[in-house]
Amino acid sequence: MLLPVFRLVQPLQRPVGCLFSGKIFMHLYIHIPFCRRICPYCAFYKHTPGATPMGDFVKALLAEARLRALTGEPLTTLYFGGGTPSMLSPHHFGKLMDGLESLLDFSGLEEFSLEANPATFTLKKAVQWRARGVTRVSLGVQTWEPELLELLGRDHGADQAVASVRLLREAGIPEINIDLMYALPGQTPMQWERTLGQTLALEPEHISAYSLTIERGTLFERLYGNMEADEELEASFYETADLLLTEAGYAHYETSNYALSGHRSLHNMAYWTGEDYIGLGPGACGTWERRRYRNSDDTAAYLASLLSGCAPPGELEQLSDEAVRTERLGLGLRTDRGIPLELVKQEQLPLVNQLISEGMAERLPGDRLRLAGRGRLLADAIAVEFL
Repeated sequence: MLLPVFRLVQPLQRPVGCLFSGKIFMHLYIHIPFCRRICPYCAFYKHTPGATPMGDFVKALLAEARLRALTGEPLTTLYFGGGTPSMLSPHHFGKLMDGLESLLDFSGLEEFSLEANPATFTLKKAVQWRARGVTRVSLGVQTWEPELLELLGRDHGADQAVASVRLLREAGIPEINIDLMYALPGQTPMQWERTLGQTLALEPEHISAYSLTIERGTLFERLYGNMEADEELEASFYETADLLLTEAGYAHYETSNYALSGHRSLHNMAYWTGEDYIGLGPGACGTWERRRYRNSDDTAAYLASLLSGCAPPGELEQLSDEAVRTERLGLGLRTDRGIPLELVKQEQLPLVNQLISEGMAERLPGDRLRLAGRGRLLADAIAVEFL
């Protein structure tokens, strides 16, 4: 049940996050909603900066961190998402980091990720990111094809994206992820193979390859919402990525994600395995102890509330046993860890046996089920069958 808008933040009960073998894991996501240009396919909460006072935005983020009782908590992963976090100026990024470091314990930080648009940073910015602890930058490249970049409304060119990878290497960023999209309107298999080849030539530690989803409320919905999906073509794109990237040494560890050994996204894995996490910023979500909150998609209201000493407007939901099971199934089946069979109901065991007999799943030690072969392509549809 979705509860009414809340105005009072309930303090997090210690320990924050998840406790495993005596160690506390706390994962923090910070949403930076600003973009230079609004991409027609994107459904995340975002907007151009307009007249938003960036100094006040930073103050509001830190005020929310204090209201959510994060003071002194040990941080395991930190993720700046958006929007376009790389749009933050060096001054405001520095102020935000100063504030976070005064509130949180960074001594055990294992991963610090930041999303970036190739057109929004310089070597100076990248050097600052590294100096403040950034270990991983996720570049929104999407494609190397000029006509497809234009279709997607991207404000960078292919040459600029290549140059941005080199800037990150020069700045000493240890891990680079390159985001790619496939099954775009008019995209050909040859273009997709070329995009994968050009990406591999840059030797990123991590590659994310997402199939285009026509999201509600986007310009793409108006343009392409009635277009019938070519499921066979989409499947061939998926299988091409799986073949070329795994042959190049990348582990296909989640439906849309590939990593070289030792370079899986720790923050995203926390989501996929059901760990608690805290979200700060307009439109951000957080989950702890089966309570999920979501801040409203309204930057102006977010600033007004927090700068006046109130919690941001949003929604609070108590997750039921079935809601938790549904999420663990839906996310776990997308990963190479699979799911514990205890999540499967007794009457669904024949489906498990059928998937195994058809080569679409396999049983792992520890009584776990993992999708295999074409089953991985159908992960979301198979998850629905278990609900």
